[in-house]
Parts: sequence; C-alpha cells; structure tokens
Amino acid sequence: MELRDLEYFVVVAEQRSLGRAADHLGLGQPALSRSLRRLEDALEVRLFHRRASGMELTAEGSLLLSRARELRHSLRNVAREVSDVSRGHAGHIKIGVGPHASHDFFLAAITELLRIEPRITMNVMVSDVDEIVPALHGGLVDLVVNVVYPRPPAALAYIPLGEDECVVSCAANHRLAARTHIPLSELSKERWVWPEPGLPTQQRLQEVFRNNGLDPPRVALVSRSLPLRLEAVADSDLLIYTSRAAAKRYGTGLQVLPVKELYWVRSIGVLHRKEPYLSPAVRRFIEILKRITSSTGANAMPVRLRRAPRQSERG
Repeated sequence: MELRDLEYFVVVAEQRSLGRAADHLGLGQPALSRSLRRLEDALEVRLFHRRASGMELTAEGSLLLSRARELRHSLRNVAREVSDVSRGHAGHIKIGVGPHASHDFFLAAITELLRIEPRITMNVMVSDVDEIVPALHGGLVDLVVNVVYPRPPAALAYIPLGEDECVVSCAANHRLAARTHIPLSELSKERWVWPEPGLPTQQRLQEVFRNNGLDPPRVALVSRSLPLRLEAVADSDLLIYTSRAAAKRYGTGLQVLPVKELYWVRSIGVLHRKEPYLSPAVRRFIEILKRITSSTGANAMPVRLRRAPRQSERG
C-alpha cells in the first residue's frame, strides 16, 4: 500500500467519479484505475461499486475513507510539527544548571521562552559541575549553564554570558561582619560550610590556605543544597565561599567579607556538545540567554531566598 494510492482513493471517493477525480488529480483514467486496483489488491477487498450513477463506496471502502482522512490530517499535523520544530517553536530542552546560575538571568530566560513558545517543554537538572558536565557528555542534557573552571573542556563548545565573583560571606551579625580588613590567617580559625568535596570552590579555598602556610579550612557542614548552605550561614557563625550573586539573593541575611586573597572572578556561560546539529529550540534558548545577559548582566534580577526569623526576632 502506498500513500499516493490512498490519496487518490480519497479523491475518487469524494468526487464519486473516476473521470472527475482524474481531472482533479491531473492523471489519466487508466493510471487512476491501476492505482485503485493496487489498493484493492493490497487490502484484498473491494472498495467501490462501479454503477452508472458513479463510484459508490462499499462498507470496506467507507471504513477506509474514514481512516484515510484521519491519516491525511495526521500527516498534515506532522508536517506542521516538523516545520515548527525546525523554527524553534516546539521541542524539548534538557538543561543542566549550576546552583549559582539557577536564578536571576537563567530564570528570566526560561520563563520568557515558555511564555512565547507554549509548545516547548523543559527539564532542568540543578547540580554541581561534577554532575552536570558528565551528564552533558553522556547526552542526558542538551546544554549546561554554569560557571566555567578555568576554561571549557576541549570536547565542548562554549558561549560566554558574563562573570561571577566568588567571595567569603557570613551572617550579618557575625563578629567579622563589620570589619573593613580581615587577614587570611583569621579565617583559618573559623568554621566553614561547603558543597560536596572536590569541587572547584573548595579546591581554590584549600589552595589559597595552603599557599599562605595555613591549615586546611575547618569544615562543619557539607551539603549540595545552596539554599540550605546559605540558610545555615545566615543563622550561625559559619562562613561560606560562594558566588556574590548568591549572597545578594539572600538579602540582608549575609555579609560579604573583605578578603582580597579569596576574591575570585569566574566566567559564566553555556556549554554544549560540538555536534553538527543543535536543535532550533536549544539555539533559540541560547539566543534569549545571550540577549538577556548582554542587556542586564549575568548577575542581574536578584531573587531573594526566604529566611526564617532568628530566635531573637520571634518575640
């Protein structure tokens, strides 16, 4: 059975005349008759009663006409869907994003795309670089939006979006919060909260301490959850080494400490596999990211985390 035979069959059924159908299709009647015979032979049924008044559908022919019209509608929908996908109006995007980039410009980009293209769907994996970059290599995500340390891997394409500052932060009422200068040696006596071991921020912190002849930082709390780490710091005497934008998102609960040895500017960008094909939906999302960050900066539009009141504030 060929699709063109089904299409010809529908026209004959609608015209109820072999001659009118042939004229409509621009075919000779012999060719159209051969097409109908092929279809009847393939289905092993008779589709028409050929009467003086015209072509009359059999019961089997009526059923086939109904299904053929459904198929024609489905084919048109498929063509429309393929066209929409090719123009970035539909599709599914799998994104890996680091915790420092999971708000602000990234949130603005995904909400804009979902607003203007309601047929696009997304799956967002929020985690650290040790999980989202292997997921990109393995095809589990289409692109990664994150801080790049210190340069993108050779197998991945990189599109820069902006910069991120890594700083030391503490609670607003911490004993060091009001200081205008803090020697690095003083921080060696403090306790810290970290994400999982082995990530670039910990490596950087340990390297700076080691290069200055200090003992490794004292780690009191380890968690991948950035909101949990920020909450813990805001309600304790712990220190955190993280993005300035993340500290700002917390509002007045955190204070950035002036420690010049640990001030670190890092690049934020998009990573994707170096492949010949990048889906139009992914390309469109990247263009939105680039436009938003070029006009506002990668750390714009802070989203504040909610902080529970401290015991002294509860009355």
